[in-house]
Amino acid sequence: MATSIRLDREDSLAVLTIASPPLNLYTAELQDELGEAIGELEATPPRAALIRAEGKIVSGGVDVSLFDAQTNAAEAKVLFDEMLAIPDRIAALPFPTVFAAHGLCLTWAFEVAVACDLILASEKAKFGLVERVVGLTPTMGGTQRLAARAGVGRAKEFVMTGATYDAATLERWNVVNRVLPVDGFDEAVRAFTNDLAQGPTRAHAATKKVLEHYEHGGVAEANEHITTIAAGLFDTEDLRGAVKSFLADGPGKATFTGR
Repeated sequence: MATSIRLDREDSLAVLTIASPPLNLYTAELQDELGEAIGELEATPPRAALIRAEGKIVSGGVDVSLFDAQTNAAEAKVLFDEMLAIPDRIAALPFPTVFAAHGLCLTWAFEVAVACDLILASEKAKFGLVERVVGLTPTMGGTQRLAARAGVGRAKEFVMTGATYDAATLERWNVVNRVLPVDGFDEAVRAFTNDLAQGPTRAHAATKKVLEHYEHGGVAEANEHITTIAAGLFDTEDLRGAVKSFLADGPGKATFTGR
């Protein structure tokens, strides 16, 4: 059976590729492979990860036969709990994660995208949570993570209409971070993510932790934790080395190892 997920290591960068074209549908097999790949990232963390897809589209959504196989609400909840764990684990990774959307990106793939730290989209990318066509609401955190980026009103519109939205619109909504030209898109996102991988990995993890507190309890909760989180970076080689580099050679000359 063909592999649906591929995980490649390029020095300090990990590239996770959804490789089940033409539709890259979410199936039980893909879920298992995706979980295994995330497990590898958890066990042996890179300094940044890029999530991308092969084929003309990112994903056409979930294989609906997966829903048809659920005979009652209890069975469905078990499935949905397993599905939700995928983006939750991605969001918890202690290094920068970038999602590359080169084309149509529906349902589960969009929910994985908004679980990543940054979303880069090509000019022809389109996004949608279209679960309404089968009488369902998104189950992998997409609704709430979209609301965190764009607001509750936009999330309601996005989910309730089931429409698809272009990259420029989602950039305006603060969901997509950057819209890039179609030509050279793959090379551009790899270069962008690799640049993150060369940075102060532990400091990036600290930034993610501060913002996690902000999402949970606003500025007040983030303030309760920021000084402890930032102070902990003084135990890292990267901070110590970068401070000495700054004093000796000026800004922008330091190199980082992730330690």
